Amino acid sequence: MASGKVGSRPTVAPGMIPVQRLNHAVLYVRDADRAAAFYEQAFGFEVVERIPGVAAFLKAAGTTNHHDLGLFSLGPDAPGPQRGRVGLYHLAWEVPSIHDLADARQTLTGLGALVGQSNHGATKSLYGKDPDGNEFEVMWLVPREQWGEHEHQATTEPLDIDAELARWG
Repeated sequence: MASGKVGSRPTVAPGMIPVQRLNHAVLYVRDADRAAAFYEQAFGFEVVERIPGVAAFLKAAGTTNHHDLGLFSLGPDAPGPQRGRVGLYHLAWEVPSIHDLADARQTLTGLGALVGQSNHGATKSLYGKDPDGNEFEVMWLVPREQWGEHEHQATTEPLDIDAELARWG
């Protein structure tokens, strides 16, 4: 009874931690209220709890999590993330359809947050940055039965969202 549920079986070797999924992420930001407003506007996240001047906890629509994102204020002079340093590169938020990904491109462009887009074979991805420079990915996962050669590859090609809409939409 590794999980405490009757009849459940571990899916990893004994002694390994049986992770089910990533539940939430927590970021340091300069101003949690400003960052929360960005995630509310970009993703429609709902603030679950706000500790003024200190932190905000947000959740995505339809989530079963208490919160999906925590934001902690460090103050206006805190240095931003720097590429090439040890630490988190980005978070990836999955959308349900290729149409949602196309809509996300418009949203991120309108917010001035879109910084890149890639076709990874099994995923189609947009990249953005929040007001503090924390990078995130918005991705659509191709149906598993369509992965083919991408099952064991991590390719990076330019994303042609119109071609992907024609193919998958």
